[in-house]
Amino acid sequence: DEIPTVVGIFSAFGLVFSVSLFAWICCQRKSSKSNKTPPYKFVHVLKGVDIYPENLNSKKKFGADDKSEAKNKSAMPKNSLHLDLEKRDLNGNFPKTTPKIQSSPDLENLSPKRFAERKKDSVSPDSLKSITSLSSEDKQDKLGTLFFSLEYNFEKKAFVVNIKEARGLPAMDEQSMTSDPYIKMTILPEKKHKVKTRVLRKTLDPAFDETFTFYGIPYSQIQDLTLHFMILSFDRFSRDDVIGEVLIPLAGIELSEGRLLMDREITKRNVRKSSGRGELLISLCYQSTTNTLTVVVLKARHLPKSDVSGLSDPYVKVNLYHAKKRISKKKTHVKKCTPNAVFNELFVFDIPCEGLDDISIEFLVLDSDRGSRNEVIGRLTLGSSAEGTGGEHWKEICEYPRRQIAKWHMLCDG
Repeated sequence: DEIPTVVGIFSAFGLVFSVSLFAWICCQRKSSKSNKTPPYKFVHVLKGVDIYPENLNSKKKFGADDKSEAKNKSAMPKNSLHLDLEKRDLNGNFPKTTPKIQSSPDLENLSPKRFAERKKDSVSPDSLKSITSLSSEDKQDKLGTLFFSLEYNFEKKAFVVNIKEARGLPAMDEQSMTSDPYIKMTILPEKKHKVKTRVLRKTLDPAFDETFTFYGIPYSQIQDLTLHFMILSFDRFSRDDVIGEVLIPLAGIELSEGRLLMDREITKRNVRKSSGRGELLISLCYQSTTNTLTVVVLKARHLPKSDVSGLSDPYVKVNLYHAKKRISKKKTHVKKCTPNAVFNELFVFDIPCEGLDDISIEFLVLDSDRGSRNEVIGRLTLGSSAEGTGGEHWKEICEYPRRQIAKWHMLCDG
């Protein structure tokens, strides 16, 4: 009887001990939960932490940088919640009394509105307007700079020109905002020596570094020569765009002491008046029944010289356009060394639409040159939107079909 009694007593004591232990553990957990520090996610929301802290013993503050912290302090009210993880006690709790945030009187008095006004006053709108206008004018006027060197080789009696580079060229392609530049160089006034560099793709600062040697030029004649550099941008689908030109008279330039490095600003191409481009006699006839246009290139007169000396070798290129798209082209034969050429060549064009409302025709008078690309002497456009004699001539052939009508036209600059 004694053994069951002892076992019952021990089991009762064990049950009481386990219940009390369980109650003590629950109380401890409850108290620890009430005093637990805010989780990392909560700190992230309050302080703007980008990366959660890996080590609580780190000396770095978990929060935004000094600039954003200063902004938060100036914008935060005095009674707002402020957490600083460095000021916790050993149990990880924050002290009951939180220090007040003190801001300097300058910061308090300086409101965001006043700060914006002060920032605006530093740069006035007038100055900004003048700066932008000056920069836009400079961009329009400046076409870049050409760098080159000149030298004379007395042993070989040769004149040496090295085209080094060009800087700050304007963009001729509006889509890619770049250019495909190359340079044509001619020695004037004889126009015997013509050379050109290779085309460099998609650059506004091309580095050519190409040397051209001209033999058989006596040193005594160097002073009478002039170098003409033409800077162009290659276009695969139409005529190359002229960026500008550089004209270097060699009078007064001394080359006896060796190589001479030079640089010149690129200027706009010398635009000559239309009266100096010459005239072209054209005859047109519109056949409404067959919907064809007959064009006769008759004569050209008073054509200018190609440059300082030498006559032109003219020919005429005829382009037919429908809604600003070229649909056909023809050209005459070349007439050698004459400012007054007689062509008398007839071309017949099929019109793809009824009437001549969307049709225009372009005449290009060019100077034939085997050594390089042919230069445009003058241009003439006939159509419903053309001005001057071109528009009048076009109106007449529309009003009087099946009648051949001829007129002289002044050529415009090409």
